[in-house]
Amino acid sequence: MIFHVLTIFPEFFRGPFEHGVVAKAAGAGILKIHVHNLRDWTSDRHRTVDDRPFGGGEGMVLKPGPIFDAVESIWPQRTPEQRVILLSAQGPVFDQEAARRLSKYRELLLICGRYEGVDERVAEHLADEELSIGDFVLSGGELAAAVVIDCVARLLPGVLGNEASAIQESFSAPGEKMLDCPHYTRPANFRGWKVPEVLLNGNHEEIRKWRRQAAREKTIRLRPDLAEHLPPEEPPKKRRRRKVEPEAGAPVPTESDKKEVLQ
Repeated sequence: MIFHVLTIFPEFFRGPFEHGVVAKAAGAGILKIHVHNLRDWTSDRHRTVDDRPFGGGEGMVLKPGPIFDAVESIWPQRTPEQRVILLSAQGPVFDQEAARRLSKYRELLLICGRYEGVDERVAEHLADEELSIGDFVLSGGELAAAVVIDCVARLLPGVLGNEASAIQESFSAPGEKMLDCPHYTRPANFRGWKVPEVLLNGNHEEIRKWRRQAAREKTIRLRPDLAEHLPPEEPPKKRRRRKVEPEAGAPVPTESDKKEVLQ
C-alpha cells in the first residue's frame, strides 16, 4: 500500500514514521510513505499557500490552487483504488471501522489542513471524504495523518508480527464497539494484587469466556456511550443429561413398571 501526505511541514513526519511497526513495514517493502511539501506547487517568490478569508474573520485559509495542482500532479489519472482524504475538524470521526475500510485501497492521499482551515472547494470538488480524529481542534492535520496511517498500516498483511493481534484488540470485531479485555503478565502476585485465577488454570474455553465478559464490563465502566453497541452476552451452555445405562444383569423396566413409579 502507498500513503501520500500533503503538508507544509514535511519534516514533521521524520519522527512518527521512523520508528515502530510502520518503519519496519516500510523497510520490508510492505508499504510506502511519500511526504510531499505543498509549497512545491506554488509559483510566487514567497511560496504562499494561504490567504485571508472572504467575508472577513480570524486566521488564514489554505488556498485551493496549490492543493489541486499537487493532487493532480501526484495522481494525473485517478483510479477507484486511490482515495483523497481531507483531514479536518469538520469530518466524521475516524474509527477502527473506517481504518478497515481504508485498508482496502491501494493508495491513500492525506491532505493536512492548517491555519483557519482549507478552502471549501477542496472538500467539495477534490477530496473523496473528510475525516477527523476526534471532537477537538488541532493546530494542523499532521498529527491526524500520522494517526490514520499508523492505524491503517497495522491492518495490512505482514505488518504485525502476530496477525491475531489486530483481530483481538479493542473495536476489532466488525460491527462491535467493545474495548479489549484486561491483560496481565508476570509476576502473578504484585504487591498483593493477584492475577485472576482463571488466567492461570490453562482452560482455554474458560479463559475465552472470562476475557469476553471482562471486556464487556470494562466497556460499560469506561465507555458507557458504547454500551448500546455491545454484542449480546453468551448464554450459558446447557449440560446434556447423560443417559444412565442399566447395570449388566439388572432387569430392564417395563412400561407397567414406569407407570407404577409415576403413580
